[in-house]
Amino acid sequence: MNWYSVRGVFAFGGERVTTYEERLTLWQAADVDAAITLAEREAAAYAADLDGCAFTGLLQAYAMNDAPGHGAEVFSLMRDSALAPDDYLSGFFDTGAERQGTSGG
Repeated sequence: MNWYSVRGVFAFGGERVTTYEERLTLWQAADVDAAITLAEREAAAYAADLDGCAFTGLLQAYAMNDAPGHGAEVFSLMRDSALAPDDYLSGFFDTGAERQGTSGG
């Protein structure tokens, strides 16, 4: 059994603005497909428990090299872009609309 982190994206609908939540969950599973299956079930239950929440269907899995522990890498996603670093960060990660440091759910 290996450890996998799975990133899921959820949408909370509003009248004019939709809030999107990205969650990382950890799973111990035989392979990546089994981890995705576990994460899909949990994502459906998570969304069902929250008013106005919908699971977008997006799951991205990452096979961890080591068991979770202090400083362990739990997710990595690489993306090619022609954007300069400041433009890339502003476009994808620092738009000004983030709610950082808050607990989800």
